[in-house]
Amino acid sequence: MPGMIAPDQQQRLAEAFERIEGTILPCIAMMLDTLLDASANLDQVDPKVLAAELQTLAAELEDLIRGVESCSVSQSVADEYRASA
Repeated sequence: MPGMIAPDQQQRLAEAFERIEGTILPCIAMMLDTLLDASANLDQVDPKVLAAELQTLAAELEDLIRGVESCSVSQSVADEYRASA
């Protein structure tokens, strides 16, 4: 049946979510704190600096996501999850 995940893939997916909770979510929280700090005084902040900070944070998040995907879940399962989300 299409969309079914094999038990070994389910285990790898569960492990990937554990890694996400342990690595990516804390990093996202830290990134949001950094963004909040950077934007605290928007009237005094150079918009180019804030944009650069956002680009850096986005690149770091993408690297974390790729790392989790590459070491735990086959690409087709990751793509299937993204499509359903």
